[in-house]
Amino acid sequence: MTIRSRKHTLATQPLLNQSLLAMAAIGLPLAVHAQAQEKTMAEVKVEAGADVPYKADRASSPKLTAPLLNTPQSISVIRKEMIQEQGATSIVEALRNTPGITLQLGENGNTSAGDTFQMRGFAAQSSIFVDGIRDLGAVTREAFNIEQVEVAKGPAGADIGRGAAGGYINLVSKMPVREDSIAASLGLTQGGVKRGTADVTRSFGSSGAFRINAMAQDGSAKGSNALDRESKGFAPSIAWGLSTPTRLYLFSQHVRQDNVPDGGNPSVGMEGFYNAGEALRKAPRVDRNNWYGIKGDIEKVDADMFTAKIEHELAPKATLTNTTRWGKSKMDRIMTGIYTVAMPSAAPSTWTVSRIRQSVLQENKILANTTNIFSEFTLGGLQHTLSTGIELLNEEQFSPSRLASSLGAAPAAKLYQPDQNDALTGFKPVLSGAFSNGKTNTVGAYAFDTVKLNEQWQLNGGLRVERYTTSTDSATLNTATNALTGSHLEKSGNLASIKAGVLYKPAADGSIYLAYANSKTPPGSANLSLAAQNASNANNPALKPQKTSNLELGTKWDVIQKQLALTAALYRTTNKDEFPQLVDAVSNTWAQLGERRVEGVELGAVGQLTRAWSVSAGLATMHTEIKEGTSGNNAAGAASRWSPKVSATMWTAYKFDDRLTLGGGVRYMGEQKRLVDPSQAAASTNMPAIPHYTVVDAMASYKVSKHVSLQLNLYNLFDKFYINTLNNSGARATLGAPRYAQLTANFIF
Repeated sequence: MTIRSRKHTLATQPLLNQSLLAMAAIGLPLAVHAQAQEKTMAEVKVEAGADVPYKADRASSPKLTAPLLNTPQSISVIRKEMIQEQGATSIVEALRNTPGITLQLGENGNTSAGDTFQMRGFAAQSSIFVDGIRDLGAVTREAFNIEQVEVAKGPAGADIGRGAAGGYINLVSKMPVREDSIAASLGLTQGGVKRGTADVTRSFGSSGAFRINAMAQDGSAKGSNALDRESKGFAPSIAWGLSTPTRLYLFSQHVRQDNVPDGGNPSVGMEGFYNAGEALRKAPRVDRNNWYGIKGDIEKVDADMFTAKIEHELAPKATLTNTTRWGKSKMDRIMTGIYTVAMPSAAPSTWTVSRIRQSVLQENKILANTTNIFSEFTLGGLQHTLSTGIELLNEEQFSPSRLASSLGAAPAAKLYQPDQNDALTGFKPVLSGAFSNGKTNTVGAYAFDTVKLNEQWQLNGGLRVERYTTSTDSATLNTATNALTGSHLEKSGNLASIKAGVLYKPAADGSIYLAYANSKTPPGSANLSLAAQNASNANNPALKPQKTSNLELGTKWDVIQKQLALTAALYRTTNKDEFPQLVDAVSNTWAQLGERRVEGVELGAVGQLTRAWSVSAGLATMHTEIKEGTSGNNAAGAASRWSPKVSATMWTAYKFDDRLTLGGGVRYMGEQKRLVDPSQAAASTNMPAIPHYTVVDAMASYKVSKHVSLQLNLYNLFDKFYINTLNNSGARATLGAPRYAQLTANFIF
């Protein structure tokens, strides 16, 4: 076997009707076509159950005690074959293959997380895991060392602990295998981005192997020489005892990023833009390649991770796994962000946009140890697949502050012709002495079991209990007196989360399930930062954990000799105790009354229609509503921000022969509302939403020889102008990439 290198660059009645129509429009034709193909399978010579491009039969987590077909939960697996075909370089790009995920732009570009997104209407950037262990850090996660990306939808407290109201994402690292191979790729993107990757595997002795994955990338984003991005990655791993009862893995990953940050473009002239000034309201868009920063803006990221894993077979069907990880990441950003547009005269050449200087300095550390026992046995005449374990976790986030005045003052930029060489005044960055240092210690224990009652019925359940302690030490600076004031806040408690499902198998390759799961999110869960100054702050330690629950009815089918997986699910997620409310102004009494509901349908099809034709498609609907309580722009009856009613994605590839493969994909994102309060007028509100968009990509791959293949990717084939993310005020937007090409040469030896 060889490794192919890759270039990474229930419900209300209206909802129920919509869901059933969506199922009929998309799910049934696929199923009918699949069954027809199954009856005429002369051209499909693949052995049933064999490894199929795009399709995974199991997730990597031992907590999922059944194959995906028999797991009562919505789980998507994005495999390396599809990541390679799409030329994806980051995890965010890979996640475009699953619907229901939206990206966010932090206020004034000052987000503390590199990968910032929502899943099923809830923030999910703190629910990223690497090989089953929580990952921290303000980094844009690379794809060069990723075997596959696993996306679990819905509350998952039993799986991963605190948080995870909308689900979680698990990144599976590449591991050593017993084979000798060398793979590499060299890529060039239109606009000058250069990228190279290498994947070297060697076996040694009777049971050992090592593997090295490396990556280097350099170039400018958005076609602007100002936005230079440089990334380097190195991931060595070694294993002993492969194919023996006891296996030891040692592996690490090291990433360095040196980027020029991009705070986005003014939203002037974009669809939905409103301004009180008539001339500005009718003004054209700015050039998409404009950059409103100032030369010298920086964004540097260092991320290191070391892992040791031992697997030991206690018995033929019982395996013990112990994993220890230490990780550290540091992000240092000084950025010039845009703010307010001004019109000193009627001439557009005089219009300006003010700029503010911002700093983020953050260091994250994590130390984790997990022990798991996975076993299969028969008890009381029933077959059990049991997974039990203990997790010990220490997380820390340290954020020192720079003196605001030391960041310098940036002059306003010309709206249509910004100059990166504008002079800063008083730029001498120094630390102010203020800081925030948050820590969370967690001890958790869990048990999951799949019980096979008979050939038709299965029960699936899980329970996790954990003890957490979150503390935040901080110091704030009084600029008038130059005095520091210290603070110590602490919150601890016990959390218990469950999942339960009943599954019926009308056929060996099909299942119908009903499942319930919940999660709990205590204050400070996402960023380890408690804040007692504001009673309405969700991180106030006086608050109790938010409670999220999910009810899901779904079905899964493997058709065409198990080559194609079809899935459909109806879900309703309810989040309670979300918004603290002032119930008595005289006594300043607050209560947690908020409730949010998200419900919808998800459809999926992944695998092969024929031996040469692979496909991955998904559709998700979301209906969100604030049922009780208010928070910011949300009021009772409002929707959740950035939650499209419909999103869909599809990627397909056809292999004509051993040399030529053609493929392509379509991504649709429905309107993402910024203004969600129905009592406010959208027509007079600055950028009330991100308009819906459809983007088409294409790919062609040609095998030149046994060792060399060429791949051409065309992105945004029809040069669609669209907004990728919008900030909370609607004043700034980052844009989706215009049409561009990427050529990659892949080598295998």
